[in-house]
Amino acid sequence: MKTSDPIRALLVDDEAPARLRFRHLLKLEPDVRVVGECGGGREAVDTLRRESVDVVFLDIQMPGVNGFEVCAEIGVENLPLVVFVTAYDQFALKAFEVHALDYLLKPVAADRLRFTLEHIRARLREPTHGLPDERITELLAELRAAPRERERLGFKLDGKVVLMATADMDWLEADGNYVQVHAGGKAHMVRETLSALEAELPARQFMRISRSVVVNLDAVRELQPLFYGDYAVLLKDGTRLTLSRSHRECVEKLLARGERASRGMQEKKER
Repeated sequence: MKTSDPIRALLVDDEAPARLRFRHLLKLEPDVRVVGECGGGREAVDTLRRESVDVVFLDIQMPGVNGFEVCAEIGVENLPLVVFVTAYDQFALKAFEVHALDYLLKPVAADRLRFTLEHIRARLREPTHGLPDERITELLAELRAAPRERERLGFKLDGKVVLMATADMDWLEADGNYVQVHAGGKAHMVRETLSALEAELPARQFMRISRSVVVNLDAVRELQPLFYGDYAVLLKDGTRLTLSRSHRECVEKLLARGERASRGMQEKKER
């Protein structure tokens, strides 16, 4: 890249207001030109394969294909410079710092972005620019190897990041590329897929009872057999869900959990 050439930037974020803010901040930089915007990971993969880009500002938490999966699908050898953007991901932030990778925390501050752009300018002038960034390879390997189960999850709701303890979630229901998270009698609509959220929930505590519903086992009060192998799952708050016969293995899991709880109570009484 010649020093006189503009820095070609791609913005990837599933939230339009976040892209608008980014675009506004980058317009203040005379040597930066935004060559494209993507509202999701799949669109980002297609754009990166088609367009010549110097740097991509890549949101991590996106429904469907997330930021890390974009990097994995494109391949480190084909990636431009990457600046990861996250609303809240404690493990990822620590990983970025360990591997000395660029990241921005939402909402993006103007002075922090200017600092990052100075780093980008320096990187683009390096003789080794264009070679695969092994730090991203190491990061992706580390993220794949690390347990993904979290005690708290961060959700983007109404432009804010809400942290919710997984123990407080009673059940989750898929709604297209959204999930309704039911907790304490309230439903929160989250732009994420059920499979992606399920992967981050403690497997010992949460169980999928149908194609579209995941339930917190601690919230279950009882099971009632229905016709054709289905079961009614009654929660402690009175919610009634259906456990489909295609998830019959869940019945054994629930029964085993109940037996362990009963034994624990009995042993406690005998002490």
